[in-house]
Amino acid sequence: MSGNPFDLDDAATYQRWRERKLAEAPAKADDLIVEVGDPRALSDAEHAALMARIRRCNMAIYAGATHDTDGDIPRRLGAQFGLHRLDANWLAGEDGVSEIRVFDDGTRKLYIPYTDRPIKWHTDGYYHPPEWQIRGMVLHCVRAAATGGENRLLDHEMAYLLLRDQDPAHIRALMQPDAMLIPERVDEQDGVRPAQSDPVFSLDGEGNLHMRYTARTRSIAWKQDAALQEAIVALERLLNLDTTHVFQVRLEAGMGLLCNNVLHDRSAFTDDPARPRLVFRARYHDRIDASG
Repeated sequence: MSGNPFDLDDAATYQRWRERKLAEAPAKADDLIVEVGDPRALSDAEHAALMARIRRCNMAIYAGATHDTDGDIPRRLGAQFGLHRLDANWLAGEDGVSEIRVFDDGTRKLYIPYTDRPIKWHTDGYYHPPEWQIRGMVLHCVRAAATGGENRLLDHEMAYLLLRDQDPAHIRALMQPDAMLIPERVDEQDGVRPAQSDPVFSLDGEGNLHMRYTARTRSIAWKQDAALQEAIVALERLLNLDTTHVFQVRLEAGMGLLCNNVLHDRSAFTDDPARPRLVFRARYHDRIDASG
């Protein structure tokens, strides 16, 4: 694809994009934060400030003055950025928004997001088929944990850049259509989901980069290919480096993450029983178009 920085055969476009990406990259987590009044109704200046950060690194953090428990906040915020097609997964509420908190009973307790355990590096929906890819996401914190619950964040485009700089062969391997396999599985919504293979890095119809990844070793399988195995090791090493491109944040009450499904993790946490951690999550099949 001519004129696309993610085309391995277009070195000139890549170099121009690379220089701009590195020059505009945030230096620290605080650079991601925008103070807002009410995320449900942003001012023009607040919207522009959030969009500017998304343009630079595919993510922004808002710090809102509203500390209520309105589960509609993620949807109303997302709509202001062109996010409309919610991923109404089977554990979400009827409105498509998920309550991410500790569940002591029921089906949710079987899934790591609904526990206080750590979650390894991943992009959301890595197990979805291409037509259901999660492209945009909002996390809104109603209550923080007593301790822990921090997130590390890495722009997937920056991960691509750093890996391509190491060796373009890593990118070529990770773009193989059968790089990562999700085995056949069963859930209550869709019954038996057949096994599927997809690339880690791929491009959508508009040439935007999408990343599908999990550091989990259960419920996934990697293609047995020497070049791919080297690329996976390089990616794992990158995610564990102490680099300025990885941001560590802790969402407090009223704060949230707005992003194009960047790489992220979550540390383990301990709740205050009287005020347990609660985060609303909205995942979308749309991405935020910050190109304008």
